[in-house]
Amino acid sequence: MVEGPRVVFRGLRAGSDTAAATMRPSSLSIHLPHPNGIAGAGGITTHSYRASRLACLLAAAIAFLIGVAVGITLPMVLVITPTHNTPVSLPLIAHQEVSSLQSLDVQQMDAPQTTKDVSGSTRYINDLDSGDGKKIYKVPVNTWAFPQIVRPVEENNSLQELDILEDEVINSLNDVGKEDDVMLLVDGIYWGDAVEASLPKGFSDEQVVNWRKFIRHQPVVRLEEGCGRMQNRMLTFENGTKSCCRYRQNHDQIQGEIFSFYLSRLLDMKNVPPSALGLVQAGAWQWSGVSNQLTLAQWGEDRPVVMTQFVEDLGSAFIPQPLRAKTRRLHPLDVEEFSPHDSVTLSELAQWSDLLIFDYLTANLDRVVNNLYNMQWNPSMMEAPAHNLARQEGTGLLVFLDNESGLLHGYRLLDKYEKFHASLMQSLCVFRRSTAEAVKRLVARGDVGVQLRKTYRRHEPDLQDFLPPIPDKSIKILNERLNSVHKQITKCEKLYRDS
Repeated sequence: MVEGPRVVFRGLRAGSDTAAATMRPSSLSIHLPHPNGIAGAGGITTHSYRASRLACLLAAAIAFLIGVAVGITLPMVLVITPTHNTPVSLPLIAHQEVSSLQSLDVQQMDAPQTTKDVSGSTRYINDLDSGDGKKIYKVPVNTWAFPQIVRPVEENNSLQELDILEDEVINSLNDVGKEDDVMLLVDGIYWGDAVEASLPKGFSDEQVVNWRKFIRHQPVVRLEEGCGRMQNRMLTFENGTKSCCRYRQNHDQIQGEIFSFYLSRLLDMKNVPPSALGLVQAGAWQWSGVSNQLTLAQWGEDRPVVMTQFVEDLGSAFIPQPLRAKTRRLHPLDVEEFSPHDSVTLSELAQWSDLLIFDYLTANLDRVVNNLYNMQWNPSMMEAPAHNLARQEGTGLLVFLDNESGLLHGYRLLDKYEKFHASLMQSLCVFRRSTAEAVKRLVARGDVGVQLRKTYRRHEPDLQDFLPPIPDKSIKILNERLNSVHKQITKCEKLYRDS
């Protein structure tokens, strides 16, 4: 029988003897130390066994203490020396102008910009590249407006630099509070600077002068239907410029158109297109190219006409909501209902405040009064576009068109329409300061008639024999209406100046 291999397990050496275990395929024998620590010559003593246990317990205790020490000191080191990838927390600083601020954390964020509800929401400034490989940190801000962008946090910023960064963030949030506090009105009833700055420039004095010079030196090459009433015509001059030309059989509507334009300039209103007078003479150099068309239009010889600059890109203009209802009014409390950031609506309302004054002074019955008068047959007339009023696309300018009924024809019909004029004027308690000052100036001087006639003589010296100046009766009524507007402004000042 062949004996299999032997496996021997060697234990600790005690003296010269060795405790051994021998294993064969058929048997296994192990020699263990004696339970009392005596295994003959090869046993382990009780003293050695206890010393080994004590060493293990001591090593575990030391390891525990080291772990506690590292756990306490390591976070302190990391706070003092932040790295580029470590969030930097700034303390909350309350401020009376940023009442909605609930938390302020400056941290780098790789997620896209997030936006929640307007009220009490959180919005983030997008990460921006500062140009040197560093990122500008996003600032979550509990407000609906963005703060100023803060500078990038560098990797080795000191605590002093972090304090400076904190101040910059708080200052930017304070600036947001100031931007939100837009003054829609000043001194109670006057449109504020922000609204005035949003207004379209309108037609400048330079444009008016240039238009008057232009029509004096340009021949008419085409006469075609257009521009409203049956006998009005669209003129085309040699260089392609167009004009709406107003022709009437009687003089009062021609006077009404041109003197209404002069009055708008005295009131510093820039919404009436540049206008000037012309004289129809088929044999003259200016009209000779369209003599046949003049005959077809039935325009008489030596008739004065009003040439108004044609304005491109005009669309419908609607009556503002506060003026549509029966309880119509535009007072400071009504203006406060609008968002200070709705510059389009506020700009239009400011122009409407001018329009109501202008139409009341001239007693124009072909614009908003037309809508009011026709409500007796059509209750939804105030929802329809305003008559003879247009809005220029792109600029938002309200263009006051077709003012021929002003100052003469409208004055003759005051008995019928004055209640409509008065209701619109009394509904207004918000004004442009420039307009109010112009009214006060004209009332104080009492010379509006003198100024209108002087303007006519200066601008149209060659037409004095063809078109009479504005009559005395019209000047008297105009002065009365200027006083009425001045009283309305004074009343509103008393009501709202200290509000």
